[in-house]
Amino acid sequence: MVLDEVQRAPDLFSYVQTITDASDAAGQFILSGSQNFLLLQSTSQSLAGRSANLHLLPFSLSELERRRAHTIATIGRTLPRRPATDRDVMETLFRGFYPRIHDKNLDPQRWLRDYDQTYVERDVRQIVNVGELETFRRFVRLCAGRNGQLLNLSALGNDCGVTHTTARRWLSALEASFLVVLLRPHHRSFNKRLVKSPKLCFLDTGLVCYLLGVRSPEQLRLHSARGGIFESFVLSELFKTRLHAGLSPDCYFWRDSTGHETDILLENGLDVIALEVKSGQTVASDFFKGIRCWRALIDNPDAPAAIVYAGDRSFRREGITVYLWSDL
Repeated sequence: MVLDEVQRAPDLFSYVQTITDASDAAGQFILSGSQNFLLLQSTSQSLAGRSANLHLLPFSLSELERRRAHTIATIGRTLPRRPATDRDVMETLFRGFYPRIHDKNLDPQRWLRDYDQTYVERDVRQIVNVGELETFRRFVRLCAGRNGQLLNLSALGNDCGVTHTTARRWLSALEASFLVVLLRPHHRSFNKRLVKSPKLCFLDTGLVCYLLGVRSPEQLRLHSARGGIFESFVLSELFKTRLHAGLSPDCYFWRDSTGHETDILLENGLDVIALEVKSGQTVASDFFKGIRCWRALIDNPDAPAAIVYAGDRSFRREGITVYLWSDL
């Protein structure tokens, strides 16, 4: 039996648990929903030990192109053996990855406007019982303006006119709805003081473009938020690769008190893979600075590392794999 949008009927979980406890047959129910309903306070039963939990995010680029994505273990170690995509990077980011836009070839701005009004402003708002629509709408757009930046809940709440506690609760609702993800700092004990605040990242570039008022790919090319949007694209691709395989994302970032930074760290068992993300279309020498610093910090000049940029070819330089944006 398939039950969709089960977060609207949380009492069903108790009945499902009773039935599964009475019968040892596997696969009796498929429960789906547009929120992470296992995190909702209204869900009294977690079905722990009785279920497998899968997170299905919007399409990945590899799914749109009907090819295999890089496995995490090969990132930074191998170059792809396929021709470069004929997609335009800014057009791809602008359209985003929600399935219906691509399935029906819809105007992304029109569809995202409807999605914003029906899902973000209504369904998500109902999770936290927000009374003032305009305040919540402003909060979501302020979050979009902080995409790819360190999260400061106090400043976010002040700008929106709500308390720190309210901002945290609303942000949790956006997380439960898979609209945003908080990229946590890496906590390995190095001899430098690490920044504790997470980065706020939207999981769909089309949605964040819409919320920021970017109305065309041409506007995105010149927009001040282009770098953050491109970084969130790379992060979301890595999240999708892991989550769609039923694995934990294990993605972090690193920054010390002196400003040294690595955009993304991927944990793969005992390996930690460093990634720098650059929205430029040509590779500059300073692209390698963060990875050099990371390798020196861990005292491993051959540690796996990669750069992802908005160019047109992949290659290796200084022992670092440089991927064009579509090769993840």
